[in-house]
Amino acid sequence: QLRLVESGGGLVQSGGSLRLSCTASGKTLEHYVIGWFRAAPGKDREGVAFNGGFDKSEYYPDSVKGRFTISRDNDQRTFYLQMNRLKPEDTALYYCAAAFKGVLVIDTKDFDYWGQGTQATVFS
Repeated sequence: QLRLVESGGGLVQSGGSLRLSCTASGKTLEHYVIGWFRAAPGKDREGVAFNGGFDKSEYYPDSVKGRFTISRDNDQRTFYLQMNRLKPEDTALYYCAAAFKGVLVIDTKDFDYWGQGTQATVFS
């Protein structure tokens, strides 16, 4: 059974950076699509970064493109979300997720494994 645990959230001033980590146990992630989602109060869960397991393709929505970067460790047990030039509207509970898919997927319903979430708060 694959388990995911996030870390690295915190409080940062607008314009600053945070790096979130997601550590996997039980299995390695080389054949999994990995993703980061966020949930802000009163809003639906939103996907912010994705990386394919087989072709390593990536996807970012316009809201974070150029500011957020997803990456994996070579050991395929840890992946990251580097968040730069943060804005107050990036404040949310951030979740990592994994899906055993052969193509890149970006919808919450396609992900089978989820972490518990880590809070990132950006103040102005």
